[in-house]
Amino acid sequence: MVEVTKGSEDGLTISVSLRQDPLSVTLDGPAIFTLAISLILSLHLLQPSVIVTLIGLVPVALYIRNDYYNYLKLGPGGTPATVRGYLRINWFKLWALRDPLEPLQEDPTIEPAAGILRKSPLPYRCGPRPDVVGIAPQRQVNQPGSQECYLKLRKILEHHGHENNASIGIGTSCFEKHGMGLFSRFPFNKTCQGEICHVHDTDYAMHMNLHPNDVKEVLEKGWGQRHPLACETWLRMPVPRQFMLVYAPRNMDELKTVCKIIEAAEWWVMAKEYEIDTLEDSS
Repeated sequence: MVEVTKGSEDGLTISVSLRQDPLSVTLDGPAIFTLAISLILSLHLLQPSVIVTLIGLVPVALYIRNDYYNYLKLGPGGTPATVRGYLRINWFKLWALRDPLEPLQEDPTIEPAAGILRKSPLPYRCGPRPDVVGIAPQRQVNQPGSQECYLKLRKILEHHGHENNASIGIGTSCFEKHGMGLFSRFPFNKTCQGEICHVHDTDYAMHMNLHPNDVKEVLEKGWGQRHPLACETWLRMPVPRQFMLVYAPRNMDELKTVCKIIEAAEWWVMAKEYEIDTLEDSS
């Protein structure tokens, strides 16, 4: 379980809890009595094959119920928190990436021809990777990011969009339908309405689109992982194959690295280099 407290500029404080519960069944006295009576009556009224089928279906029903509530607890995302949304996500699970740390295959036809992080390689992220669950929404559930870094990142993105408003805009994420997103007004590579990246206001992690070379660099240095649906199949996926999750920054040094990765995302979407001002001199 991850518990974080979010603050905003207007003084509002919101507590957010993300958790994945294991499958558990607790039977109290009345439930045990009811179950015993049901079994006795079933033995007299039903065929043995029917009883065996019912007993086999109970664990399946409990698993589905638990999995559905875990899906709801991930919070708002690009897929509605409804039974229909849950069924849609489970359909996509059949085609999802088996290894989110596997780099993209080389494609000599893509443009820009190379990534940008090769010019200034990323440092290695300290410690093991955090746990990530879900598909849509996809959330980081431990190693929580710093609230201070999250609020600073929002200011950085707002400042960056304002300073480059002729080509970059700020809005609500097209992929997530929630959270702040950075958009290209004239995208070179197609994404959802030209979205470059967005930051989650729950776990403070980010999703963004990167050049395959830069995807590999981020994977190797431990800063993120590919989205489960960022794969190529006969099925049309709701996210590009270059889409990935970047872990929430835990301190200001990690925030600077995340800003470098956002610059790489701009390079992929816009085929143009930008330098993000990290506002180090601002209070």
